[in-house]
Amino acid sequence: MGRLSLLRRLTADLQTLDAAELMTDVEQCAAVPIGSLSRGDLALVTGRLRAVQYTPRETVPTFTAELFDGSACIDLVWLGRRRIAGLEPGRTVFARGRVGVHDDRLAIYNPWYELRGRS
Repeated sequence: MGRLSLLRRLTADLQTLDAAELMTDVEQCAAVPIGSLSRGDLALVTGRLRAVQYTPRETVPTFTAELFDGSACIDLVWLGRRRIAGLEPGRTVFARGRVGVHDDRLAIYNPWYELRGRS
């Protein structure tokens, strides 16, 4: 590690360091950075869940998890689910599926997912 790199790490805020660590993990896992995705892409993403939310709706209830990989966020949306065991803020996951849009944000509906080790 060079002096300039060490200086950047010592002076960077925690959010910047966390984002850089997550992006390194994306590269090591051969996943696609969320920031490079667009609607219609078939993608394997990985990152840390920032928030989960159950939304009761008149038609179909939804369970949504916001996934952050250091570059951007994507919503993972399960239709007809109230809860999914193990999906909680701070948990790291892999998710795979076709990218769409949900409430004007990028989303993957009913994705295949795999829980990873706890962060």
